[in-house]
Amino acid sequence: MANFVNEQNRTPRSPGLNSVRHISGLDGLRAVAVIAVMIYHANSSWLPGGFLGVEVFFVISGYLITLLLLAEHEQSGQINVRAFWGRRARRLLPALGLLMAFVAVAALIAQPSTLGRVRGDVIAGALYGSNWFQLWVGAGYASSGDFAPLRHLWSLAVEEQFYVIWPLVVVALLRRRAGRLGSIILTFVLTAVGITLVMGLLAHSGPIGECSVTPDAYWTIGGRCFSKADMLYLATPLRASGLLLGAALAVVWRPATVMRSRLRHRPGRLDVLAVLGLLALVVMMFRLHFLMSDPDGAGMVADVRLFRGGFVWTDVATLAVIVAVVHRYSTVGRVLSMRPLQWVGTRSYGLYLYHWPIYQVLRKVAGVSLGLPKFVIAIVLAGGLAELSYRWVEMPIRRRDLGTVWQQWSSQATTAVRRGVAFGLVFTTLVVAFAAYRVATADLQLNTIEATIAAGEEQVTSVEELLGEVTTDDVDTVEPTPDLTEDTSATSIVATVTPQRDPVEFLALGDSVMLGAAGVLRERGYTVNAEKNRQLQTSLPFIQQLKDAGTFGDVIVIHLGTNGPISSSDLETLLDIVRDVPLVVMLNVRGDLEWKAANNALLASVDGPDDNLIVIDWEAESKNCSGACFAEDGVHLLDDGQTFYANAIRDVTGV
Repeated sequence: MANFVNEQNRTPRSPGLNSVRHISGLDGLRAVAVIAVMIYHANSSWLPGGFLGVEVFFVISGYLITLLLLAEHEQSGQINVRAFWGRRARRLLPALGLLMAFVAVAALIAQPSTLGRVRGDVIAGALYGSNWFQLWVGAGYASSGDFAPLRHLWSLAVEEQFYVIWPLVVVALLRRRAGRLGSIILTFVLTAVGITLVMGLLAHSGPIGECSVTPDAYWTIGGRCFSKADMLYLATPLRASGLLLGAALAVVWRPATVMRSRLRHRPGRLDVLAVLGLLALVVMMFRLHFLMSDPDGAGMVADVRLFRGGFVWTDVATLAVIVAVVHRYSTVGRVLSMRPLQWVGTRSYGLYLYHWPIYQVLRKVAGVSLGLPKFVIAIVLAGGLAELSYRWVEMPIRRRDLGTVWQQWSSQATTAVRRGVAFGLVFTTLVVAFAAYRVATADLQLNTIEATIAAGEEQVTSVEELLGEVTTDDVDTVEPTPDLTEDTSATSIVATVTPQRDPVEFLALGDSVMLGAAGVLRERGYTVNAEKNRQLQTSLPFIQQLKDAGTFGDVIVIHLGTNGPISSSDLETLLDIVRDVPLVVMLNVRGDLEWKAANNALLASVDGPDDNLIVIDWEAESKNCSGACFAEDGVHLLDDGQTFYANAIRDVTGV
């Protein structure tokens, strides 16, 4: 299956119009894209939509790969698919192999307890199936708490799956529609539009919590829950619009033909289009999000603007830039061809590969933002690794002269240097081999946060136990009153909840932070009900049920606000529900959370000596904890932190 031949066109053609020169402006566009991604991955608050740089890469890949395939077909009358795959392998696999070795050693040194979890990521990455693996295990793009050094490989998986399938698609289309390039363009564009419409219809606009709490945000397949947002973001067919639109442009907009058209002496018009495209990319990168906090306090939600047109508008803006930069005399193309952007663009693959695991080593777990000093350190390290990889491995292998390069270096180096390098290579090989063995044989363990939450879940009291045998007695049908705002043609059902249990004297309600300290609180006499990802807004009906069931006793401790913003109206509703409780204690939040300042300010505003409410300034108090207090995310509690947390509550309640 070495060659797929268009039977209608075996005669080789002149390479003039069909040749593909190197387009340096596209390297500059790659540089812009990878810089945006690296900024976003470091701290999403710096550039909320920086992840759109990946979409820019998709469009460029679709354009260039299709351009090369069409050029080969029109020059020789055939497409050598095996040779195409070989070129892709030489381009991608060497640096990926170095990355896997780097990650194995880094995990062994920095996070040895994670080696078992890294194993799955390594296998999925090597097989270019990271996006599907992440969906299967529930480690989506925005999930946090894990040491996840290979999570960024999802995009390379999408591209590689495209590289495997796309030459076959192009060959099939050329056979069926020889000479009808317009119909091929229409096929690509209509498919991209269809993907966009499907994505918009499937997008979920409501809050995203645990599957059991927000089932509408998930698809359940075979008993497993799959986040709709993650599926739309990671699934290859749903991310193909950029690749398809780039391919459509390649059919009609080829560098050689552009320079022989009337536009040869009119690059200014294209420059205007490119500037508008770049401005659109900048605006979208600052305004769009993947997940964001709901301003109404419902917790984390997907930015539906992204799934309902955001991706395709990014594609269109990228196409506008490509249209200009392929013109030899484009001003935008010359700007994007400046030496610093060229350096970054030609090494963008290595920069993308290495920056994320370096970030992970520095911050321990995903979901923690890097400060500026660590970001600078990470960029320097990533740049150095990318340069070494590009100069000594990637380019020599692509040119098939790796042996020659090393022979030339060896002939110029001193004997001492050669021996030192040889020793270093042998030592490095042994270390990598040992790290690979440990990755292959390590046990699969819960991460630190998961372990503390799992231990806490064994100490909590369930909702059913708290509510007791709640019944609905004395149900009456009530005629609607004239001033009802709802449809007054309906009748209202009023249910009287009959309490079936004694009040709980010391009740603690919270999220995963409290869950970590559930064992200590229970030992001290508290009845604890805490759940991970719990939000204040979605907890209000449950807390009202507790009141109606007569569960409230003398003291209630509430710790909510870690997982999303609190609205003033929801806080007022909560305080109204617990108004008759003698003592209500609330804790504010700590950690690298975008809503922390707003939540803590809101809680501080309702704290008063004349009320039944006391707010513990957990953000300030927690700084006095010494020992093993917090997990790597700076939010969840370790052993010493659990005791300190319970002591902070005891100082207020006496228990």
